[in-house]
Amino acid sequence: MALSGEFDIIASIFAPLAKESGALGLKDDAAVLTVVDDHQLVVTCDTLVSGVHFFTSDPPASIGYKALAVNMSDLTAKGAHGYVYTLSLALPPETGLDWLGAFADGLSEAQELTGISLIGGDTTATSGPLVVTLTALGLVQHEAAITRLGAKPGDRVYVGGTIGNSYLGLKLLENQLLAHTWGLSEEDVAYLTDYYRRPPIVTSSALLIRNFAKASIDVSDGLVADVEKLCSVSHVGADIDAASIPFSSAARKALNAAPNLLLDLVSGGDDYVPVIAVSETSADLFESEVAEHALAFTQVGTITGSKEVCIFDEGGRAIELKYRGFSHF
Repeated sequence: MALSGEFDIIASIFAPLAKESGALGLKDDAAVLTVVDDHQLVVTCDTLVSGVHFFTSDPPASIGYKALAVNMSDLTAKGAHGYVYTLSLALPPETGLDWLGAFADGLSEAQELTGISLIGGDTTATSGPLVVTLTALGLVQHEAAITRLGAKPGDRVYVGGTIGNSYLGLKLLENQLLAHTWGLSEEDVAYLTDYYRRPPIVTSSALLIRNFAKASIDVSDGLVADVEKLCSVSHVGADIDAASIPFSSAARKALNAAPNLLLDLVSGGDDYVPVIAVSETSADLFESEVAEHALAFTQVGTITGSKEVCIFDEGGRAIELKYRGFSHF
């Protein structure tokens, strides 16, 4: 079904996502928000472009879900919980109401997992690719947000999830024959491709990050590249133990079949899991809290004073990485 007028689209498809009273039912040019006392706003924005960040043929619900998930990953890494978000869409002529409806379903599913809701945005026509821009606002107690600044030599580096699933999922969508090469089952392929399209939303990590992390970032451009960003701001370095990096069972199968994939998995990006630095004196209590809350944080290394990020194999030898992460340009 072809697009109808802008206001009809907003009223029928996106207004149901506007749960916050300050959104004014998406009937005005701006939202009016009452911010909770003793809290700060944490603001993040991501743009997803068809053919760059998702396939044109991807299910629209997964595109909506991913657009919100990648923003929630930024908020969680700051120790914040979701509050509201804005959405802007540049829509090519072939976009129809059915597509938009399914896209909104994906947003709705992500909202249910996070408690965040839509408050406004913009839509426009374009002759170019579909573009989704989402700006998410989170809340965190005053001066409690965790930034990239604060890591110190001796801190332990933890990853809150697994690495490399999204890279493998992308490659499988590009070339289905890789499933045989990597010895993957149909269930493995489904898991990895779904991860690429619908990265995990684990907002329950925010509290532990806020309570224990000295510095934090989410892995969007690759494990090594994002640890480097954290270390650059904190003026430190890090040693990463390749053998300690957490991989899913599907990713482990692929690695066993093709060990050289390790270099791609640690630099491929789109993992959307937090990487945090925790002081050595707090690490035991942190790990106890992780176990109590059934979260998935794994120590992968330590912060050093070298101002370099190095990754080592099981024999303690430095691994040379020609490609350290995704570059936006």
